[in-house]
Amino acid sequence: MNERSFTPAAGRFAPVRLYDPVVALTRERLWRSLVAMHVAPRPEDVVVDVGCGTGSLAVLLSRVEPRATVIGVDPDPEALAVARRKAAAAGAVPGGTRGGGTPEWRLGMGDDVAAIVGAGTADTVVSSLVLHQCPVPMKRAVLAAMHETLRPGGKLVIADYGKQRTAAMRLAFRVVQLADGKADTQPNADGVLPRLIAEAGFENVRESETVATLTGSLSLYVASRP
Repeated sequence: MNERSFTPAAGRFAPVRLYDPVVALTRERLWRSLVAMHVAPRPEDVVVDVGCGTGSLAVLLSRVEPRATVIGVDPDPEALAVARRKAAAAGAVPGGTRGGGTPEWRLGMGDDVAAIVGAGTADTVVSSLVLHQCPVPMKRAVLAAMHETLRPGGKLVIADYGKQRTAAMRLAFRVVQLADGKADTQPNADGVLPRLIAEAGFENVRESETVATLTGSLSLYVASRP
């Protein structure tokens, strides 16, 4: 994986159309609901979903607070096409006005998010199931870009594979490592994310939730920009 490449949403061996059925194995409804609870979008908030993939989380956040502006950013045109169809099926109209309950979709890499949406413009930045697919230098670069995108006092909410604390979860996580590569995923399994989040300049970093799944343990991390 070079600096401008990315691991597709469903991993290296599966097409994007299989992503949603695969992610359903992660108790998706539960952890996405927990993410929405921690985001708690308010009217007029700007929420940026980094690596939005097929758009499930962005659509959910738009439905939770239609008056918020939700922007999904992803490097995969095929995933964004699915996201647009999903938003339309959920009742959102592509190309809607700012704050009108319609996610906006932007093409780009996670480490470019500040340039894509504007530095210091977001009240909340979210990301789900992205960082485990990135090598450590890219994890750092994406987190730094998230920090730059947030306004001072803004909130970070990440849902991703975290420290695999039991033998059962480590065994289950091998499926993810087969799909996404051990070199990129092992640091997550070793529990590196809280340290990387703090090193990117965030404060009050905490693992707020853990969810055991058929593919390993998912963690929700919450932090803020000073």
